Amino acid sequence: MEDTQVAVLTDPRTGHERRRIALAGEPEVAAAVAEARGAGSAWAALTPRLRARCLLRFADLIEERSAQYVVAERSGTGKPAAEAAGEVESCADLLRFYAGALRTGTAPAAGRLLPGRESWVRWEPLGVVAAIVPWNYPLMMAAWRIGPALAAGNTVVLKPALTTPDTALLLARDAAEALGPGVLVTVPGDRDTGRLLVESAVDAVAFTGSEAAGRDIVGRAGLRRLSLELGGNCPAVVLPDAPPDTYEALVRAATYNAGQSCASPARVITLRENYQQAVEGLAKAMNARRAGVDFGPLNNADQAARYDRIVARSGAGIEHVAPLAPPPGEEGGHWRPGRILADLPADDPAVCEEVFAPVLTVQAADGPAEALALANGMPQALAASVWGTRTDAVLELAGQLNAGEVWVNCHLEQTAELPHGGRGTSGHGTDMSVLALTEYQRPKTVTVRLGGS
Repeated sequence: MEDTQVAVLTDPRTGHERRRIALAGEPEVAAAVAEARGAGSAWAALTPRLRARCLLRFADLIEERSAQYVVAERSGTGKPAAEAAGEVESCADLLRFYAGALRTGTAPAAGRLLPGRESWVRWEPLGVVAAIVPWNYPLMMAAWRIGPALAAGNTVVLKPALTTPDTALLLARDAAEALGPGVLVTVPGDRDTGRLLVESAVDAVAFTGSEAAGRDIVGRAGLRRLSLELGGNCPAVVLPDAPPDTYEALVRAATYNAGQSCASPARVITLRENYQQAVEGLAKAMNARRAGVDFGPLNNADQAARYDRIVARSGAGIEHVAPLAPPPGEEGGHWRPGRILADLPADDPAVCEEVFAPVLTVQAADGPAEALALANGMPQALAASVWGTRTDAVLELAGQLNAGEVWVNCHLEQTAELPHGGRGTSGHGTDMSVLALTEYQRPKTVTVRLGGS
């Protein structure tokens, strides 16, 4: 890019222009990587105690300036204020978690594991990590990536989604104050910016986004370390003895962030005997959730068009559409209602494609074995849930579901202590928990001969 390109960003609540931003091209990306590289040695050389103190100060700044983060997050995503505030709080909490986790040590025990030799393992940072995050959770997904990467002693170049650079720019500002210049650098931009970053002199790429973009990154990254969290299209298996609050809980999870969560429930699978009850229960619960009151808009025009296209192509015999209630003056935003789609063919677009919106499909199975086959029948394998009160039945299904994260009688409930990651076309790697630290480290074994030969 020889000339600086400028993107016009819109507010998803109104569809109106909200700001313009320069897109980082090759010179800006190269400069950001060089800055992060220059800061790397000093950051990695800090003792765990000192690095932890820096991360704790970073978390403090985010909390002290939380009002700015909430405004920035809402302007790019349209989230309700309570959702945005909760995600700011989660971001600070996750950084504090890793400030403690980095001091615990994850190396195997040292000792005389060979005759006449003393051995130990050093965990060393990878270097400069490119973190590319999506628009659905601009701040929280950034925290999931930068938290363990920074704690492990890496520096990070953060590339936010085109439509949601706002909180990433605030993170870079506050990181410079708390961690030092160059430890976390943000490069706003589009897909071309992301590709330039992947092909630059970074040591690892951490990406959260679509499967198609993930495959593109794999082709560009070569032999460098990759951590990929891609799509979900997650199943929820509802058994006849499911708890009374099942349908309300599923709809609440499916409409959180307007359904724009990789781990949201998308495909409800029942047995024949409770199929009708499930359709009616989900329809009643969805009818009580209104876009504009209970959840926000879709993020952008492309995502709204995807929703429209998949719904229009669906062959659902039963369709329940919830009411829309955009606030006055926001009728032109990307608002889409919650939907329950039932009586679907197995290859229906709404089943096979991830709508990434407040939509739940409902399918019936002849028994638990068929329900499991339907649940595991998609190439994505990120998350799933099982709903029932017989312990043996729900745990048996939970153990057989092909997913990196499974909930029983709940869905979309996460905390920094628990790992999150996918299988299959949902990618590979681990977000959150102490396990994520190893995503951004490499082990070095040191063996010393003791005494003479």
